[in-house]
Amino acid sequence: MAVMKLRRAATVAGTWLNEAISFFVFCVLDVVDSFLCLIYKAADYLFEAEWKPCYCLSAKEPITTTRGKILLSQNDGESKILTLSRLQELGGRSKIELEDISETLYTRPSRLSDFSNLSVNELNKRFVKVTRSESECSDHHEKNKSRRRKSVTKSSLTVNFTVVEKLRGKIKPHNLSHDVSRWSDCDCGFCTSWASTSDKDHSLFVKTQIPNGVAAKEDVLFIHGFISSSAFWTETVFPSLSASSSAHRLFAVDLLGFGKSPKPADSLYTLREHVEMIEKSVLHKHNVKSFHIVAHSLGCILALSLAARHGGLVKSLTLLAPPYYPVPAGETKPRQYVMKKVAPRKVWPPIALGASMACWYEHVSRTICLLICKHHRLWQFLANLITRNNRTVNFLIEGFMCHTHNAAWHTLHNILCGTGSKLDTYLDIVRDKLKCNVAIFHGGDDELIPVECSYNVKQRIPRARVKVLEHKDHITMVVGRQDEFARELQEIWKTSSS
Repeated sequence: MAVMKLRRAATVAGTWLNEAISFFVFCVLDVVDSFLCLIYKAADYLFEAEWKPCYCLSAKEPITTTRGKILLSQNDGESKILTLSRLQELGGRSKIELEDISETLYTRPSRLSDFSNLSVNELNKRFVKVTRSESECSDHHEKNKSRRRKSVTKSSLTVNFTVVEKLRGKIKPHNLSHDVSRWSDCDCGFCTSWASTSDKDHSLFVKTQIPNGVAAKEDVLFIHGFISSSAFWTETVFPSLSASSSAHRLFAVDLLGFGKSPKPADSLYTLREHVEMIEKSVLHKHNVKSFHIVAHSLGCILALSLAARHGGLVKSLTLLAPPYYPVPAGETKPRQYVMKKVAPRKVWPPIALGASMACWYEHVSRTICLLICKHHRLWQFLANLITRNNRTVNFLIEGFMCHTHNAAWHTLHNILCGTGSKLDTYLDIVRDKLKCNVAIFHGGDDELIPVECSYNVKQRIPRARVKVLEHKDHITMVVGRQDEFARELQEIWKTSSS
């Protein structure tokens, strides 16, 4: 009994210590990020001869573009898009959906203000309990005015000036920007190989594996997770499936902005862009009629979106560590809610610290990319030297480091945070309109995405089967057990085709 009390006290003390240190660290990072903003403004002007917009500041003046493309008006210091016409010049991307742009890109309260708001909210809750009777007697005219204000608010979308600038950049007669890299991005042959190809459409990089000696019976699409690449599959599961004489045609893509795929500087890396590029580069290009999907982490969101769009073609869904955080009913800011779940601004565990710096701080994360991604060849050389050319370490580092900050920043916010309550819709479609098998795998020691996320998916899709892999984390649930996972996949595909 005494031991249990001691452990409980130690746990409480550790939690409070983590909270206190985290509060101090992220208050400091708030200041550092503001300082780095000024540094990068000057550096961008020095190296690229122009100021580059960031998400720190909103527009100060009303902006109206010509030809009725985008109309903006000023209201209480914020720019609002009122109209956006169809963008038919984009050749493949018919229009830009403003709903796909997450406000977490430009609305990220500082740690101090967030703490202050929390304290105020607690006080407000206590105040409301005392004055509830008074609030219920509010004037009927004021209620009507409030309703009208709400209806006006819903009809417009508040955006940051940087979003406007990027939308302007998209309204051009070319498909993808040829501004290959910024000075802070890597310009090596591997990272910019997409720009030197003869493919004018700049499709995604797709690694294809065709069965040896047998005709391909079915197609399988593999989608990697955040800051990863197709090598996550081609260096693990593909060889195992080849050795087992699998009769499946396998496709593993590098997502837009990652690996060897295009990294357009003017892209907002929305869900629509990612999904349409997968459709163009795999489904249309390779004449895929029906297929299985295997997705990891952030890739699960894209997989669910594809399933919702191509329900009749999807034979099975295999999701690994799906990042599904159900938004509570009545939550007015679903994207902010998800962001705080994904990146809780804690220093422990270390993976939470990394996720928080990547998600909350635009310029801190750009500095990390500058130090790591721009010099990935040096880090790969050192890793190979230390591990004696360990193949696994090499492809993991390659996937982790070969992307641009622009791609990582927008993908993280517009997909992982930006889907918000959209995932509920996708899951409901899979549950109600699709008959495909749904299998979910999750590492029991995954500190990045909690196991509860997989069980949340099962609550939404009761027929889904969840398998928790003990003593496995976000990566080792595949890496290190690829032969076993390949057998599990073949069993899933076999039962889904029968």
